[in-house]
Amino acid sequence: MDVYEAVTSRRSVRGFKDKPVAKETLERVLSAAAWSPSGSNIQPWNTYVMTGASLAELKTSAIERVAHGDPWDKRQYEMYPPMLKSPYGERRSAFGRERYSSLGISREDWEARQRAAIANWNCFGAPAALFCYIDRDLGPPQWADVGMYLQTVMLLLRAEGLHSCPQMAWSQVRETVAEALSPPDGLILFCGMSIGYEDPAVGFARTGRAPLAETVTFVDD
Repeated sequence: MDVYEAVTSRRSVRGFKDKPVAKETLERVLSAAAWSPSGSNIQPWNTYVMTGASLAELKTSAIERVAHGDPWDKRQYEMYPPMLKSPYGERRSAFGRERYSSLGISREDWEARQRAAIANWNCFGAPAALFCYIDRDLGPPQWADVGMYLQTVMLLLRAEGLHSCPQMAWSQVRETVAEALSPPDGLILFCGMSIGYEDPAVGFARTGRAPLAETVTFVDD
């Protein structure tokens, strides 16, 4: 698989087979991803990988917590600004419509939407999950470095025939994750990432992208 195919075939998969992912594959991916760029090569990512019984226990704990209606953990960062100005707000709304429409869920069916959301904490059935932390003392440039690292991980997973789904939703139950992983106090959980083999039986809507002219400006001599 070449780079272009990896980029265009990567998407946030929300339905995985229970087929295990070999540890050797994950080690190969993460060893290569370590070559991702970062300012002054500080490599600000701190990654934990869970599989097997430990991940199953975390899924159960997170789902039970959410199902019981426990409050979210206090945010360590804001996922989105309170008001998303145009065109970002429209893009987010379009994603929501497409996502729930692919599941046959109407806007008014709040219970069905809740059930769909809870699937996040089951990793959509994935047998492996990655949790990425960053030191709380680092700034926006280092958060950007972490984003480049995570994108590299996802593209390398595609090269291995795997799919993924990055999930900021895990930050909402970060204390439950911390109970399982025991990260140092100075780290902030940025996101989780479900990893596995796609289940083709699960329907999805491939979200579109803005036209090139909307996001790119060429300045010619």
